[in-house]
Amino acid sequence: MTFKINSTLKENIGMVAVEGEVDMFTSPDLRDNLLPFFKKKVRGIIVDLSGVSFMDSSGIATLVEGLQWSKKEKRQFILTGLGTNVLNALTLTKLDNVFSIQADTKRAYQALLGN
Repeated sequence: MTFKINSTLKENIGMVAVEGEVDMFTSPDLRDNLLPFFKKKVRGIIVDLSGVSFMDSSGIATLVEGLQWSKKEKRQFILTGLGTNVLNALTLTKLDNVFSIQADTKRAYQALLGN
């Protein structure tokens, strides 16, 4: 599977949709796509991982870095679409209770918009 990232801004909410494997070679691309949203005044950031087939520790570290940025900037950081592999990785590291996780992007938008 080819690695792809699509970043958009909608209703002052940053959305980063990721496809493929997030590993030490691709996690810098994920970081580069997250970073601009922390330089803008956005309400929050949604990271859609529904297309991710595998994530290693460098990918998890990138998500933790995103979470730290968001807390520093007082913005919400929501993960959505966690497949079994990604959820298992977060559970193993006990980060499933640290991140805000929604089932899908619609629910994540609703959480950010207060609906």
